[in-house]
Amino acid sequence: MTKGLKQRIIEQVAEDLEKVEIALEHHLNPNLELVRQIASHLLFSGGKRLRPLLMIHSARLCGYNTGFEIQFSIIFEYLHAASLLHDDVVDEADIRRGKKAAHTKWSAPKVVLTGDFLMARALDIAAKIKEPDIISVIAKITRDMSQGEIDQLTKKGRLDLSEEEYLEVIKRKTAVLLQGGCQCGAILAKAQKEKEKALNQYGFHLGMAFQMADDLLDYTASAKDLGKNPGADMREGKLTLPMIHSLANAEPDDKKWMQDAIAATKFNPEQFEKLKEKLYKYKGIEYTKDRAREHVKKAKACLDGFGDCQSKQLLCLIADYSIERKV
Repeated sequence: MTKGLKQRIIEQVAEDLEKVEIALEHHLNPNLELVRQIASHLLFSGGKRLRPLLMIHSARLCGYNTGFEIQFSIIFEYLHAASLLHDDVVDEADIRRGKKAAHTKWSAPKVVLTGDFLMARALDIAAKIKEPDIISVIAKITRDMSQGEIDQLTKKGRLDLSEEEYLEVIKRKTAVLLQGGCQCGAILAKAQKEKEKALNQYGFHLGMAFQMADDLLDYTASAKDLGKNPGADMREGKLTLPMIHSLANAEPDDKKWMQDAIAATKFNPEQFEKLKEKLYKYKGIEYTKDRAREHVKKAKACLDGFGDCQSKQLLCLIADYSIERKV
């Protein structure tokens, strides 16, 4: 099913993706070749371009189809790439998208500053629109994403993290960017406030589902499929929903064992496999899948007020793909 969904999406957006790639390269335009090298290492390493596509088809869903939506959409890929560069430095990650993380090839300060450049480049493109509402949304995205990462950093290693705290973190670090991209598509199209709000909420629910699915993949996918080592959240001391739910429902002995495994200073693959068994036993995997499916259902319901068209069909497919994907 996943392959079918992915293939259907790719077939519908192939032309858009080609134009997005050209725009990403064209607008990068740094003064220093080193900045281009570092930025390109991540930008052109096989990302799905989900965020630009969401913005493009949110605009088209509202009747905007001038071609400028392609150029404008790259803002959201630059912001995403900036956040990944920063995250990998903070998390000391070794691999990203199947390649060595940028900070393992260049110094951390250079990588962080390249992330800053990408963020500034996104803001520069947004400012040229001279649309206060769009600039306000972009500013909120950058503020919330930064706060989300700081919030997650301060919660690292906490074994008592609640589901509510987890939801607040993923809302800021993931959902806000998808939410803002969809909303900006509506603003660019000068859509009615009702439609702008509907696309804002579509992006929110999609983002929540997407991050929950990502958190599941850390326990269910292989390193080859994932593009990075599985178990990264556990190694970094991050509690995500599958673990939070399982800990809350585990028997005392199992809970103690799980907490000790999470807190261990050295990653043990055999211990990790046993930990995954506990996540299935206490339905952390199942619960997370159910919550993600709820968000997908809500995301698609947000599109009910729009007429049927290719962009609406595509946004529904992307919602389904967000939780059915294997990688």
